[in-house]
Amino acid sequence: MSPERFKRINQMLDNRQTDLTVCLDKVHKTNNIAAVIRTADAVGIHQIHAVWPDIEMRVSGNTASGSQQWVKTIKHYHMDEAAAQFKAAGMQILATNFSENAVDFRDIDYTKPTVVIMGNERDGVSEEGLAIADQQIIIPMIGMVQSLNVSVASALVMYEAQRQRAEAGMYGQRTLDDAYCQTMLFEQGHPVYAKACRRKKIPYPAIDEKGQIVADETWWQRMRAPDPDAEPEA
Repeated sequence: MSPERFKRINQMLDNRQTDLTVCLDKVHKTNNIAAVIRTADAVGIHQIHAVWPDIEMRVSGNTASGSQQWVKTIKHYHMDEAAAQFKAAGMQILATNFSENAVDFRDIDYTKPTVVIMGNERDGVSEEGLAIADQQIIIPMIGMVQSLNVSVASALVMYEAQRQRAEAGMYGQRTLDDAYCQTMLFEQGHPVYAKACRRKKIPYPAIDEKGQIVADETWWQRMRAPDPDAEPEA
C-alpha cells in the first residue's frame, strides 16, 4: 500500500460518523440507491439502512454502486426491525414528509445521534416509518414541483448534517473500533492479498503504522501455497 493511499484511508476512518445515518424506506431504483450511498460516503456516514420487504428490492439494492465498499448497507425486512436498532442506539428518528407537523429540515440539531428516513420514489415514507418518527421534516420549495428526487433530498439533508457537525468539531475524531479499521486497511490497501485470504480461508493479518502487513512466516507460507480450489492447468 502506498503512503498516499494509507493516509487517505486513515483520513476516511477518522471522519466516519457512526451515529449519523439514513434509512431508505422501500427505495428500490438502483440509480437512486447508488446516489444516496455515494453522498453518504462523501459526508462521512459509516453505514446506511434499507427496508426492503421483498426479494426484488433486495436484488436491486445489491447492485447499488462501488461506494458499497466504503459504506455498508444494513438490510431489514420490516421497519420495526430497523426501529429497534435506532432506538437501542439512542437515535432521534426523523422522517421526510409533507404535513402540518413537519419542520424545516435545517431547524433540526444533527449533532445528536440521528437517523433520517427517506421515502420511496412513488409513495414517500411509509405509515410504519412515520409512526416511529420523533419528528417529521420538510424541504421547503417555492416552485411548481412538490417533491424532489429521493437522492437529491437525501443529499440536502445529509449535507446540512455535515455542516452542523463540522462546525461542532465532530470530524477528525475516530470513533470506529480498531478491528474494523484494521479490516478496512487490509482489504482496501492490499486487495489482492485480501482476496487470497478469503479464498484460502486464511485470517487477515495486522497492518502496521505504515500500512504494511505484519505476519509471521507461517502466514506467508500459507499465502504462497497452491490454491486448493484453483483449476489445474491444461
